[in-house]
Amino acid sequence: MKQWSVAKLNKENAGAISERYELPPIICALMDIRGFVTEEDIRDFLFNESTIEDPFELKDMDKACERIHKALNNGERICVYGDFDADGVTSTSLLYSYLDTVGADVTYYIPARDSEGYGMHNEAIDKIKADGVELIVTVDNGISAVEEVAYAKSLGIDTVVTDHHLPGDKLPEAYAVVDMHRPDCKSKFKTISGVGVAFKLVCALEGEYADVDMLLDNYSDLLSIGTIGDIMPLVKDNRVFVKRGLKSINNSDRAGINALCEASGLANKEISAGNISFGLVPRINAAGRLGLSSDSVTLLTTEDYSEAQKIAVKISDDNTERQRIEKEIITDIEELISQNPGLVNDRVIIIDGDNWHQGVIGIVSARVKDMYGKPCIIITKDGDICKGSGRSIEGFDIWKAVSSCSDLLDHYGGHPMAVGLALIGENISEFRRRINEFAKNNGEMPFDRLNIDLKLNSSALDVELAKDLKYLAPFGNGNPVPVFQLSRLKLTGITPLASDKHLKLSLTNGKNRISALWFFTSTKDNPFKIGDEVDLAVNLDVNVYKNTESLSIIIKDIKFSNVDYTDYIRSNRLYESFESGEKLSKSHLLNIIPTRADFALIYRHLRDIGTLSNVRLDVLLYRIDPKLTYAKLRVALRAMSELGLIEYSNSARRASINVPEIHTKVNLEDAPVIKRLKEVYQSEQV
Repeated sequence: MKQWSVAKLNKENAGAISERYELPPIICALMDIRGFVTEEDIRDFLFNESTIEDPFELKDMDKACERIHKALNNGERICVYGDFDADGVTSTSLLYSYLDTVGADVTYYIPARDSEGYGMHNEAIDKIKADGVELIVTVDNGISAVEEVAYAKSLGIDTVVTDHHLPGDKLPEAYAVVDMHRPDCKSKFKTISGVGVAFKLVCALEGEYADVDMLLDNYSDLLSIGTIGDIMPLVKDNRVFVKRGLKSINNSDRAGINALCEASGLANKEISAGNISFGLVPRINAAGRLGLSSDSVTLLTTEDYSEAQKIAVKISDDNTERQRIEKEIITDIEELISQNPGLVNDRVIIIDGDNWHQGVIGIVSARVKDMYGKPCIIITKDGDICKGSGRSIEGFDIWKAVSSCSDLLDHYGGHPMAVGLALIGENISEFRRRINEFAKNNGEMPFDRLNIDLKLNSSALDVELAKDLKYLAPFGNGNPVPVFQLSRLKLTGITPLASDKHLKLSLTNGKNRISALWFFTSTKDNPFKIGDEVDLAVNLDVNVYKNTESLSIIIKDIKFSNVDYTDYIRSNRLYESFESGEKLSKSHLLNIIPTRADFALIYRHLRDIGTLSNVRLDVLLYRIDPKLTYAKLRVALRAMSELGLIEYSNSARRASINVPEIHTKVNLEDAPVIKRLKEVYQSEQV
């Protein structure tokens, strides 16, 4: 259940853009909505394919180049020290390839995720020292390696740090520290990935007259994968990296990328940013999650296609195994929630379990966050060693929330939307309490939103409109695929597709008829009926079949027309606050406590149906009476379950309900949840 938020459009601005650039009206509207209104911004967004910010804008870039040139001139052995995710792997591959090309004595090192973890480690530095290395260049890590850089220095190894993560209170005492988030760094564009910083280092190493266009030809394929993999906003430099990268990948002579496309089922298809995000990046990440990321670096640097194919197949198998493990952990979590529903009433969901795979809990955290529309941290316990990974919703800075509990943690890091952490098991309960106390004191928790660009009339939909949207590609973070709202459509047909894995919905507004695809929704998961009046949030695409183009309407979300989900979500939050023991006002409590008439209305509806499985509670509420509050429905269902009037289970906003035969009268006031509510209400009156 998400709050639908429609963007504000300045029609005058959009009209001015249309006059200046003779672009389709839909593109001008979207440009205005996304904040591209100045001449410079519009031209940069639409037409720039090679100009990026001067790499020497980054603090210490000159010192980094000086030290690396010295190593090149003196024949010193250099180690590129990377990370195990897609950004770290592409960063390592890019810098290693460049240094190898210019004749460096170069090697690379990526820590194993399960045994070493993120970043620099003294044990790894010992291995690097034994290999004869005199200079370490970090990519996508190092900004927090204060002690490790000092240790390397004590062994006679210089370090050049290149990173894009937030620094701590103290910078490493490295020969150079290149990170745009340094307080004294004057670079204007701060949101590039680790591979973006590595590329800028390469540009800087080439000198004042570097041929950036040629370097983009050579490395933009790696740049695009790392930039998309690290979910960087696709604007400014990042947009250049990805635009050029897509062209490069679609005409690639890099053995590893071609082999990876083949293993991903993308061979002979036009590769988009979405293909990279959902096809290539998960496979590269899987190698780091379950195996060794050095396999991925070998894949991206080898010129032997046979070797590349073998590695691509292996990491694809790793990805399949990752998906299996992910499903197992989700099943475990659903069981834990069913045993303790209060876990998901908290403002920040914290769930811990034994021996969950550390490399997968970040993905699981994102899944649970999407299910419940709340920030979530999943913690895996191996004895007393506990490691966690968290994901947040827009508007809640999970890094700050975790930082507020830093005294309970062994270490932590991340950014506003994602964190990683480690702590001892006995601190988990207090960590859960403290982070939720922080969230409570931080004001109203933001709602999980579905951002909608424009409302469209179904009569405006055609293939040409969908084709026009390609002006804005590539799509990704900071420039998402446009979402449009279609309102007041009557559902006239429901057709299962692909053995009922997906649905095709037929709809009409009286004059126009459309068909829309609802992927990964089966007939049993669909809560809507023929005749329902609904609003759709959709993406538009062009489908090509046998050289014939047709419009593809893809459903992102669907709700009853004229239902304000903001009210539903706010009411549900009240119920969860009550269950979590938060103090509520009398007016809030009245919004939660159902009347006898409410109970009767709900029970009659359920009794007439008999059995419901996998039903969305917002849909059940609408069918009973849209004027009921969401909180009253949840209280009533719980009370009736406690009294044996219904058999009820609820998970991720979906419920299964059965109404057995009842031959005795019950007193609603005897339900424990009603007693607790009345006690709280009476204490508030006193």
